[in-house]
Amino acid sequence: MDYKPVTGVWEITMGCNMRCKHCGSSCTTPLEDELTTGEALALCDDIADLGLKWITLSGGEPLTRKDWPQLVERLRNNGVIPNIITNGWMCDEQAVLQGKEAGVGTFAISLDGMPDTHDYMRKKGSFERTAKAFQLMAENDISSGAITTVSTKNMPELPALKKKLVELGVRYWQLQIGLPMGNFEHTPQMIMAPEDVDQVIDFIYSAADDDRITIYPADCIGYYSHKELASRQKAHKAASPPVWRGCNAGKRSLGILHNGEILGCTSIRNREFIEGSIRERSLREIWEDEKAFLWSRTLKKAELEGQCKTCQYGELCLGGCPNTRLTMTGKIHSENEFCSYNVALKKTQQLVAPIDDVAELLATARNLTMKGEFQLAALSLERAMEIEPENIDVLQLHGYVSFSLNNLEECRKSNQQVLDIDAENVYANKGLGLALHRLGDSDGGISYLQKAVALASEDDTDPYHDLAAVYMETGQRDKAEALLKGAKLLVVA
Repeated sequence: MDYKPVTGVWEITMGCNMRCKHCGSSCTTPLEDELTTGEALALCDDIADLGLKWITLSGGEPLTRKDWPQLVERLRNNGVIPNIITNGWMCDEQAVLQGKEAGVGTFAISLDGMPDTHDYMRKKGSFERTAKAFQLMAENDISSGAITTVSTKNMPELPALKKKLVELGVRYWQLQIGLPMGNFEHTPQMIMAPEDVDQVIDFIYSAADDDRITIYPADCIGYYSHKELASRQKAHKAASPPVWRGCNAGKRSLGILHNGEILGCTSIRNREFIEGSIRERSLREIWEDEKAFLWSRTLKKAELEGQCKTCQYGELCLGGCPNTRLTMTGKIHSENEFCSYNVALKKTQQLVAPIDDVAELLATARNLTMKGEFQLAALSLERAMEIEPENIDVLQLHGYVSFSLNNLEECRKSNQQVLDIDAENVYANKGLGLALHRLGDSDGGISYLQKAVALASEDDTDPYHDLAAVYMETGQRDKAEALLKGAKLLVVA
């Protein structure tokens, strides 16, 4: 298998003793098809067999399921570290000590603001109970963490909340975006705006040097800003910034629902993303099914929309958190506007939009290209193309920039436009040839590269080298060597 799971989230029950305003699952009472204790214990064995190192037990409220200590103990005995996410209401001394004895790795409690805000979002008195639970964990040397779902209501309270968590001895704190799903769909005024992501990143970055607490941006918060990269580096104590490399759902992580149904991520509630049930097939069979998790495992940059489709980080990022895209737009392939880099690009577009001087735009693009700032260069060129759609210099540079960004279809289009105007343009023939080759039409690409070679001047050997490279990549070594020998003779002559 190419994909080896490391971690996962298991919603062991949909029963809950709260009715939180931002609950993505709209949890109430346990559902009738919940796994029995026997089924759940067998699943603990299968989780270990599949090779997971960690599993997070959540809900609903996991502590409302009476056999949760048995599940924790079974997982721990199997060599899997079980963590728990709870709302904290039932985390009294008995529950905390039960968890410690059974082998809980980390108790994480959801905390959504200072007392008034937290109780408003959850239940009156819940902040006080959560604070007491954290104190109990600190007194009993149990690893504790807080998880905050960020909204417009609690965003201003993050500094004060951090101070309180430090006072309570909490070591780990994860911030995540509140998404319009479940109960939170009914309070759109509390959903963050895309530009608010930078405010959250700024806060994490400013607080990251405090050794008393480690703050983690969740996978839905990013991507590719200096502060985001630096914040993840500090959180993970890494030698270099950990670069976001796309969602791990169905690749290195999985989700398990209360009834044993398997999907890539429990945050994704749509039934179309369920891959199977452990009541019908083993967990390993579901994971290793070649047709499973295809929405994640086979996703390509070219399938994305908007800025994500042409972003220089697209091949790595693949649009960031898929559930953010799905809940915000209804489509899993849509552009992720809740991305720091996406926000920065849109701000740049607004600055470029009023410029009407094509010469200025082209000069700016050339300067940015020389610096390797291909994404920004593309924005200037796209504005220039709006003004003068048949400007060969603009189209030609856009083709090169698009190729550098691996936006091959854009590269193909720009070079084809040049050739529609000037069929004997050497670099448009070469650019189109390379684009077609990368797009899978190597024969078509070679024909354009051959034409570029025929049109090139004697001292221009670039087309020769590009054609030779394509020959090599298509297994035509003899042709590549002969071509390069001819190019060398031309230079010597």
